[in-house]
Amino acid sequence: MEEPDSPEEALQRRQRKEKKELQAKIQSMKNAVAKNDKKRRKQLAEDIAKLESELDERHKEELEQLSAKDHEQPQVESAANGIENLDLDATGLTNTQPRVTKAQKRREKKAAFEKERDERIAEAEIENLSGARHLENQQLSLILAARKLCIKQIASDGHCMYRAVEDQVKERDSSWTVSNLRRQTAEYMRKHISDFLPFSTNPSTGDMYTPEAFEKYCDDIESTPAWGGQLELRALSHILKTPIEVVQADSAPIVVGEEYASEPILLVCTRLLKSEVLVAMAYDITSHYTMPAVFEFRAK
Repeated sequence: MEEPDSPEEALQRRQRKEKKELQAKIQSMKNAVAKNDKKRRKQLAEDIAKLESELDERHKEELEQLSAKDHEQPQVESAANGIENLDLDATGLTNTQPRVTKAQKRREKKAAFEKERDERIAEAEIENLSGARHLENQQLSLILAARKLCIKQIASDGHCMYRAVEDQVKERDSSWTVSNLRRQTAEYMRKHISDFLPFSTNPSTGDMYTPEAFEKYCDDIESTPAWGGQLELRALSHILKTPIEVVQADSAPIVVGEEYASEPILLVCTRLLKSEVLVAMAYDITSHYTMPAVFEFRAK
């Protein structure tokens, strides 16, 4: 009977498979872009480099984690052997397994969340290099050109909506940071739960949040890279006492915080095909540019 692979061999086999799958996707991406389209070929090269870099980094982290586990295993086995040699009664203490700490559970949950987010973004980027997304970007370019705006890139890391807002308000008040904006957004929504709870639903089931689930939702806003959406923008408009205008290619702009008279923050949202992700562009009042960010859109 053939012996099963060691954990290291199994990991290496999976990583080789993932590299082959990525190369197949890259080839498909290249086939979707005309060779004489220099602009899109340049963007394609950047997208491919990003996907390859992310995969290499993830594979490196997996190997490091496996190496760390292998280093810890002899210590665990030594401790287990010591327990077996004790003169124990029939309490079953020899079968006690090491406890997983709460900190380890939090790290594993965060890693799983970030992996899922990165996979969704990468999938959306691959599927939307051409076609409807390209046409929508052209339409948005015309809208932005009419307002004398251009694009500045911002990392799609889950904090990007807050980074876009931060960039626009830091000239007015340098004390605003992403963490500060997140914390105050969560605090405002907790204090004004009656204004937000009726519009808060579970994105997976569509069920309305209970007060307990809403509190967990606010905790995620404050302490995780959870994407921001319409509810968070409304809270931010009240916190900053500033209107926030959301421009879209296929519909009229949406404005929150219209009661405030200060210069507005502008976000331009681009719908990605087969995804609930939006690309937002934030208008900088002093420098007159826009910057894309990625955040989750929660349609109500």
